[in-house]
Amino acid sequence: MAGDLSKEEKVEESSVSVDVESPTHHQATEITSDGTYIVETKLQGGNTDSSSSEAKDVRTTKDGKTALIPQPSDDPADPLNWSWGKKHQVLVALTFSALLTDWGMTWGTTLFEAQAATWGMSIVDISNSLSGGIFLQGPGGVLAVPLVQRYGRLPVLFWSQVLSCIVVVGASQAPTYAGFTACRTLQGFFNTAPQVIGLTIIHDMFFFHERTRKINFWAFSFLVGPYLGPFIAGFLIQKINWRQDFGVLAAFHGFAIILIVLFGDETLYDREHPENNLKVNGIVGKIELLTGIAGIRAKGRPTLKTVFKDLLAIAFLPYLILPCSIFLLVVYLWAIGITTSVTQFIKPPPYLFSDTAAALLFLAPMIGVLCAEAWGHFFNDWLCNNYIKKHNGVYKPENRLFGCWPAVVFSVCSLVLYGQTLQHSLSWAGIAVGWGMNSFAMLASTTAISAYVLDCFPGHAALASSWVNFWRVVGGFVITYFNIKWVGHSGPAVAFGCQGAIVFAAFGSIIVVQLYGHKWRVKYPAPAAEN
Repeated sequence: MAGDLSKEEKVEESSVSVDVESPTHHQATEITSDGTYIVETKLQGGNTDSSSSEAKDVRTTKDGKTALIPQPSDDPADPLNWSWGKKHQVLVALTFSALLTDWGMTWGTTLFEAQAATWGMSIVDISNSLSGGIFLQGPGGVLAVPLVQRYGRLPVLFWSQVLSCIVVVGASQAPTYAGFTACRTLQGFFNTAPQVIGLTIIHDMFFFHERTRKINFWAFSFLVGPYLGPFIAGFLIQKINWRQDFGVLAAFHGFAIILIVLFGDETLYDREHPENNLKVNGIVGKIELLTGIAGIRAKGRPTLKTVFKDLLAIAFLPYLILPCSIFLLVVYLWAIGITTSVTQFIKPPPYLFSDTAAALLFLAPMIGVLCAEAWGHFFNDWLCNNYIKKHNGVYKPENRLFGCWPAVVFSVCSLVLYGQTLQHSLSWAGIAVGWGMNSFAMLASTTAISAYVLDCFPGHAALASSWVNFWRVVGGFVITYFNIKWVGHSGPAVAFGCQGAIVFAAFGSIIVVQLYGHKWRVKYPAPAAEN
């Protein structure tokens, strides 16, 4: 980026991690004129050009080894200054709501047979009730962003669960297939907000060295949902009818509302203009925060028009669209394809899975996601800190994308194994292992790309996250229309083998971004942060 950077541009470019074990103490961050992120350092046992007073001004963790990035204000109300307990209470309220997004949309995948009997339709036709809701998760997330930036994170999270609960109750009581499908479609539109605002809430509360693990946990919550939901629904349908089954889903949304009311708080905070921050107290103040009344009265926030303008401004930046619209889309395309169709492969001959066995099979992808959570908990931080050590304090966000390299191996191998198992009627263990490996790849790639996006767009976390979610959802939407037909026409081995080849080809977009992402960020910078 030529010339001097404005204060806003400096904030928007990104922050860097601070490694704590090397003999160099990292004191602060800056951005060079070519867009490289560096850590100013002070060597142990000697003075440097940096003044000792500057070093003392830098706030660090309690052990003094890691500089806090960004530097918090002196205000106890600043989310960065909240206690560990409060931060994680807010995180729990967020992640349980995020858990219910894809959980809620795939909840009915084990109920198709019961619904087909109710309405006298084929199972394939009943499965189309998912398509509209999955599709609207994309635009629903994009349209939630201006509300998040203008009125706050908390009211959008609260209303997403209230409205989702209402439409799920409507679906459980729908007298016709058309009415049921309409409610499910609205469910997809309303329930996607936690998948979009999670990244910005994490950015609001946590320092740079903490964020990747929180992203991994948040992503784990909404990626285990597509498997945990059908797992529970599959057991319930053996004891209750499908309408009551959906009533249980509505109760889960009710529990999410309770968590938000008890533990949720507004994380939007203006450190440059503290006079604009909301000051509310008591029960009335909490109600105003939850409902958005306080957000309506708030000053100094961007207009809806400004946020929409910035949404469009970042939508087609190459370092955002390439990893999301090509690689991540393809990974989700096949992952959702397996989830929405697996019962149609395992219930007929030769496997003849019972409802109980089919529900238990959903443990396989849950184990895969759990393994990816454990892997990402350590691997992504190691990537970042190791890079800083080897490059003398220099950090570039493109390093995050190395987290996709193991993911592509797992994704390709999983699809080949899954297809070959079905083609040759091999042991169901091949289905389970292939599915588990695929879910591992999904979480590993989501965490890596989400962390990269947050590094590139720290001031536009919600906006960038909405486009990540949009492209992820596009993959989940289109697969429902052709996956079963493709397998039926070409056979599982060919269909899933081709899918693996497509994932491998799409991985080229990750390599391109790693090679050229830095230049693109300099040439096509993001707009100044809104708040």
